[in-house]
Amino acid sequence: MSAPGFVLDVDERTPPLVLFEGEGIRAERLPAGSRVIYPPASLPGIRDLDTAIREALLHPHGIEPLPELLKPGMRLTVVFDDVSLPLPSMRRPDVRGRIIEHVLEIAARRGVEDIEIVAANALHRRMTAAELRHVVGDRVFRGYFPHRLRNHDAEDRDNLLHLGMTGAGEDVEINRRAAESDLLVYVNVNLIALNGGAKSVSVGLASYRSLRHHHNTHTLRHSRSFNDPPNSALHHSFDRMLDVIGGRLKIFTVETTVNGDSFPPSMGFLTTHEWEWGIADRIGFLGVRHGNRALPPRLRRRLLNSIKAPYGVTGVTAGTPSAVHPITLANVHRQQVTAVQGQADIGVFGVPYVGPYNVNSIMNPVLAMCMALGYLFNFYLNRPIVRRGGVGIFIHPLTPDFHPVHHPSYIDFYDEVLTETTDPARMEAVFEKRFAEDPWYIHLYRTGHAFHGVHPFYMWYWGAHAMQHLGDVVFVGADPKVAARMGFRAAATLSDALEMASHTVGTSPSITCLHTPPITMADVR
Repeated sequence: MSAPGFVLDVDERTPPLVLFEGEGIRAERLPAGSRVIYPPASLPGIRDLDTAIREALLHPHGIEPLPELLKPGMRLTVVFDDVSLPLPSMRRPDVRGRIIEHVLEIAARRGVEDIEIVAANALHRRMTAAELRHVVGDRVFRGYFPHRLRNHDAEDRDNLLHLGMTGAGEDVEINRRAAESDLLVYVNVNLIALNGGAKSVSVGLASYRSLRHHHNTHTLRHSRSFNDPPNSALHHSFDRMLDVIGGRLKIFTVETTVNGDSFPPSMGFLTTHEWEWGIADRIGFLGVRHGNRALPPRLRRRLLNSIKAPYGVTGVTAGTPSAVHPITLANVHRQQVTAVQGQADIGVFGVPYVGPYNVNSIMNPVLAMCMALGYLFNFYLNRPIVRRGGVGIFIHPLTPDFHPVHHPSYIDFYDEVLTETTDPARMEAVFEKRFAEDPWYIHLYRTGHAFHGVHPFYMWYWGAHAMQHLGDVVFVGADPKVAARMGFRAAATLSDALEMASHTVGTSPSITCLHTPPITMADVR
């Protein structure tokens, strides 16, 4: 058993807390009386992972064992989560690759020959050959790439199949190869409660025609939070779509969970309580802090993206999505959830350098907003850590740097849309369709490694609930011009941000900091 998560009450003895500030880190003192939410200690990983995988495939929940589902002459499609999971990327061998190898070995023994492997990238950028190899491993890559190992193409009209409508009038359109398979095996890494379950197939293999029904302002404003599925309109839509898909397609899902070992031992200070630091932790902190500041941006990003996490796998569960996912969520909660009593007037969040949409890339200001207001704000169950009308303080420089290959539509979104409006509903009504159907963006998505043209809109909508809930948003260390364009305020220091917040919440506010890494989910009662 690991130690449970806890809430630290800050006093004069509390050492400075380590917080991300984008590509850098800082040590920050919070005012006495503040609270800091820490996650449970990292769970032990499964020692014999290959045995755990075999047991899961042979003893699934709600469906026959995998060997009994595989027959000669059938069409098998294996699908896996794309490069957006986990964060940081898992060091080799990736658990998805190990599972895929086991599935392929069983399929070979059962005489299955018609096999394709697909990365479920939806409207994300296509994974590179090197990224595919990292996930699936050398053996699978050599045997299947490029003709039978590929990225899903959400704009390939010949390889999409419309399966029908949900009871709420939502189009369900997914990858044709997957939809026409005799069996789909989906291999997942469930990093947070948002992932997995009905979301995997209904989102990862979908087209814009389907995704627009839940990746929109109305749905995301009515999701409380994305990591609390019973209170998430987003997940309700996923469930409706999976009901349609499940009526046409047999799905065998394999979901995995990981522990909190998100950084290598050389950066262990990031996942060690500050008051437990030894000499090595202090040296590591100073080295990373000053080294990052000294390096030019391109080299700094290359080094940060080279970090691979030594995650331990805490669960492997196979079966039908509805039978598997509750077990998966219980494993996620064991690792991440900390009980918190009451909401605060102010929430403080350090925003890290990596999110789902800038792996091996750059976290531009739109993605930083999404990471702050879309992800960190939503790391809660029941209710946000900040009360309605309170203030969110996020630490990130909001540097206006964009990856020209991965994020071309983000550049135009920043220059053309944000100069006109920051209101998600108006963006959706006035600008979204043009970006979504732009032939050049579609060409770059299909032939290069660009995110789909509509993607920056979805990332802005991802923050719609937080924007509506909070009375003020302040970014510490941010470029003031960038913050102003995005509708936020900038502060030079945390002290300045707290002073600015006092105009909204008074001069004696309650303050709660969500401490990450590792990922912390607040169960606010």
